[in-house]
Amino acid sequence: MTKVLITGGSGHLAEFVVKALRKDYEIVLFSRNRPPEDRADLPWVQGDLLNYEDCLKAVQGVEVIQHLGAVPWPSDDQPTRERIAAMGRSLPPWDATMKTNIIGTYYLMRAAVEAGVKVVVMAGSNCAFGHCWRVPGHEFPFKYLPLDEEHPSDVESSYSYTKLVGEELLAWFSRAYGIRTYVTRPAWIRPPETLAEHARTMKPATGWSESFWGYVASEDMADLHRTLQEKAESLPVHDVFVANAPDTLALEPTLELIEKFRPHLLPLAQGKLSGYDPFFSTAKATRLLGWRPKHSWRDYR
Repeated sequence: MTKVLITGGSGHLAEFVVKALRKDYEIVLFSRNRPPEDRADLPWVQGDLLNYEDCLKAVQGVEVIQHLGAVPWPSDDQPTRERIAAMGRSLPPWDATMKTNIIGTYYLMRAAVEAGVKVVVMAGSNCAFGHCWRVPGHEFPFKYLPLDEEHPSDVESSYSYTKLVGEELLAWFSRAYGIRTYVTRPAWIRPPETLAEHARTMKPATGWSESFWGYVASEDMADLHRTLQEKAESLPVHDVFVANAPDTLALEPTLELIEKFRPHLLPLAQGKLSGYDPFFSTAKATRLLGWRPKHSWRDYR
């Protein structure tokens, strides 16, 4: 049975990736904290991505890595730090995002080379486009809509930068060592209970959303990660795939949102977007993988 290492093994996305894999694969979790009850029966390697020896230990005997571990926000952004502190959560060092997301991934990939790992699937972010945490007053420079994997990036935050450079880091290891590497670009990852809450509380949009109302269900993300793992041999040695729900996280039709808040973008959207179409295209994943998002917050209305 193929042995799969899941980094960030105590995190929220790992719950769904474990569910998608556990019947057919031998799973090992890698995280700093003890995994929660829903996956407490699985083998666990306690460690940190920033400790190379921990990474070497975690990858022993592993054929596939599902790399989910990361700092999911810019730890050097002071307003974000203040919001997180106000929630009562502990704050990492100011440079944690750059270190964990870049150096931690580098250590993991070096360890993967040493262990003979064949496939790595990494959870990146659609923030690699550059629309997240932009400098105030700097509007994202759309070239066309919807955004796909070929759209130029324009990053302005440490988090967005680490997600963009992480893609190239994996491409480097594919070129140099032949490891098959794949990166997903998910929007806001939402579990079922959160989608149900959105359906219950959603209100009309009052302004432009920095996230472009993007989201993706946790189950769909897990399905995409399993699909990439299983279809790796039929794909280019490295590739990147956008992941989004089939719609936006907004009550209004997409063109209505654009017309109301960014009317100068209408020429890019007309004839390209209709109904509740998202700003992010998953056509590549459908074409190459047969993957389609199946879950929407509207299913809970």
